[in-house]
Amino acid sequence: MKGCFRIVQQQTATYRASISYKVFARTKRYNGCPRSNISRLYSSVSAAELQFGQPLHETHPHLLEAGERIEVTPGISAFEYAQRRSKLATKLPNNSIAILASAEIKYRSGSVFYEFHQESNFFYLTGFNEPEALAVIAKSRNEDDHIFHLYVRPKNVKAEQWEGARSGLEAATDVFNADETGDINQLTSILSPIASSASAIYTDIPLKTPPTSVFSRFFSSPSSKSEGFAKVIKASKVQPLKPIINEIRAFKSDAEISNMRKAGQASGRAFTEAMRQTWTREKDLGNYLEYEFRKRKCDGAAYVPVIAGGKNALSIHYVRNDDVLHESDLVLVDAGGEFGNYITDITRTFPVASKFSKPQSDLYNVVLAVQRTCVSLCRASANTTLDKLHEIAERALKSSLTDLGFDMSGNSMEILFPHHLSHYIGLDVHDTPGYSRKEILKPGHCVTVEPGVYVPDTDRWPKHFRGIGIRVEDSIAVQDDSPYTLTTEAVKEIVDIEALRS
Repeated sequence: MKGCFRIVQQQTATYRASISYKVFARTKRYNGCPRSNISRLYSSVSAAELQFGQPLHETHPHLLEAGERIEVTPGISAFEYAQRRSKLATKLPNNSIAILASAEIKYRSGSVFYEFHQESNFFYLTGFNEPEALAVIAKSRNEDDHIFHLYVRPKNVKAEQWEGARSGLEAATDVFNADETGDINQLTSILSPIASSASAIYTDIPLKTPPTSVFSRFFSSPSSKSEGFAKVIKASKVQPLKPIINEIRAFKSDAEISNMRKAGQASGRAFTEAMRQTWTREKDLGNYLEYEFRKRKCDGAAYVPVIAGGKNALSIHYVRNDDVLHESDLVLVDAGGEFGNYITDITRTFPVASKFSKPQSDLYNVVLAVQRTCVSLCRASANTTLDKLHEIAERALKSSLTDLGFDMSGNSMEILFPHHLSHYIGLDVHDTPGYSRKEILKPGHCVTVEPGVYVPDTDRWPKHFRGIGIRVEDSIAVQDDSPYTLTTEAVKEIVDIEALRS
């Protein structure tokens, strides 16, 4: 990467002093030096008085740390972001570029917008958490080096009065360590020469925006973003970026796992606290969990939760969460918080009343035993894959359900256990989409383990089990010889659950 490791060796390097809004100059954030080795040069305005489009440690010291390696986003240092870009560059051919676009603001109606959520690959490589931005990582022609371009919205007093602060062009270089920056509104003229000189272009930005359903296809028209991009990019040069970046993102760093552990610990404790309470409505339970996530320093919910009482649990992604909870039923809760954009994924099933019934406990113990077995194999020394773990889960469930009186012939398994045992997790709930479940699990992989049984209310199944849905899920980090359960604070043994419910 351009100059990065040269700066690390030198231990010092000051930011450029001529920032247009004349506020400060300071050392390069990605040098990774202890604070005592960093010389900070400020002008008449202290960094704490500055305004950026996202929290920084100077403006939000309660959220980000400035230890040996200054954090750009919670838990993740500027040095780590630079390392990620360097890893990507080493996987690109010489004289090629990778292009990534930020997410856009999405509107509920008129000028009423949804909460902004950054595009995950863009965030992973930049740490920049604003809309209307473009990152280009340009691999050099003849050496293992690259230039990092970051094009963003310029500072604009009038716009910021309405929309909040923007980081601006100077921060793109001085905070986010771009080698080159520019006004995103001039993107066509800026990107054209970069793209035309590249021998290959790696991107997942669609040249045409595909409709996501038959309904949207009927009303679809090309987006302005895809049309403008298509004019700049020659389709013959374009290669998919996702397979390359998935290979990097699939293996979590210690800092990433630490963020996921913080989310898992807070979320697990929230689950356990929720089990102490009496609930009569799904929505009340869901609202309580989100409050507890935030109270315990998560940024909020990682995804729309499933709060499914009774037969509602037979729908895997039931998210209406608007029903009444009945004392004779179980409630299946699939929820989790996020910290620093990293998520956790937990499912617990517990009785609305204080005790499991006999059929409920019998079925629950089957699911829990399978989950324990599969979690124990989430280690590199097991030399297994997510697909192999799924096969193990299916065999164990089939045997145990047969013992409970289920007829497991024909398509029984795909009815009772219709989803996969596991998926990858990280910045996204279903992380690194397209990364194969046939990959051997290795240290750094982070996955869920979530067996479930969902018994339809039909004559095909034993009467006392009909209408019961049970799933038990934890988030796991793979290590060499043992799994690291990130969500262990969420109790799951029947004796513990019933003690909390009493």
